[in-house]
Formats: sequence, structure tokens, C-alpha cells
Amino acid sequence: MEMKRGILLASILVSVGLVFFISGCCAKKQVVSSTPVAEETVVEEVIVLEEGDSVLAEILEETAPLAGNHVVKSGECLWWIAEYEDIYNDPFMWPLIYNTNKGKINNPDLIYPGQTLDIPRSGYTMDEVREARRLAGAPRPYTPPEGSMPPID
Repeated sequence: MEMKRGILLASILVSVGLVFFISGCCAKKQVVSSTPVAEETVVEEVIVLEEGDSVLAEILEETAPLAGNHVVKSGECLWWIAEYEDIYNDPFMWPLIYNTNKGKINNPDLIYPGQTLDIPRSGYTMDEVREARRLAGAPRPYTPPEGSMPPID
């Protein structure tokens, strides 16, 4: 999660920097005159957001909502779906999606385009998440990696 937020913050800051650069380039005025005119100076103000800032939290909440369901696209599998950043950001958590959708999925290896799968966001303990990761073939320790978003109460 920290890395995802860092990358997101970096891309936001780069975008803001490009806007300032472009507006700075366009803000210079050219005056056609026989009298020399001094070039205007454009002053840019950079706002540095720290991780605890409420503004940063609002930006991250608006840009990265967590999915409550997922419509299967052609070629997808539960492994890939669990790996998406807005799902769990960890492919080894695919059994959690399977367990929640057993009424819709007979075989976890067979999902079909157009199926809408529910993505659990709570209701699991860390022990249940570790067990799901173990069953999916995750390496020891079975604790979810940093940056993942397990559905733990």
C-alpha cells in the first residue's frame, strides 16, 4: 500500500509539475515593439504534501477506490483478478474470491466473461487469509505482503 501510494503521489506531483511547466511557458509574454521590454518572471509555488496530510488522504481515496465486485473479462482468471491493485494487490488471495462466489463458480479454473464476482472487503481473520494464501501456493510466511489489501475486519 505504501509503494502504491508513493507511486500515485509521485505521478500526481509530476502531473502538477507539467502543468506548472506548460503554464510557465505560456505565461511568458512576447511584446512586439521597437522598445526592448524585460521578460516577465514566472514564480512557481510547489506544495509539498506529507503522508499524514488530510489533502493527501483525500486524493488517495478519490483516485483508488476499492472494488466491491468485478465483471470478468475475456482471458482473466481468479489469480489475475486478485492481483489487481483495486482488488487485493496479491494474486495468492484468489481463494477468498472463490469462497465468496461458490454459488456462481463451480470450478475456480473456469470463470467466464460477463460473470459478476463479489469481492469480499471484510469478514476474514488474518489466520483465514494466511490459510487461503497457503492453499494458493504462497511462499512462507503466509502473511500478505506489504501493499496488499486483505479483507480483514
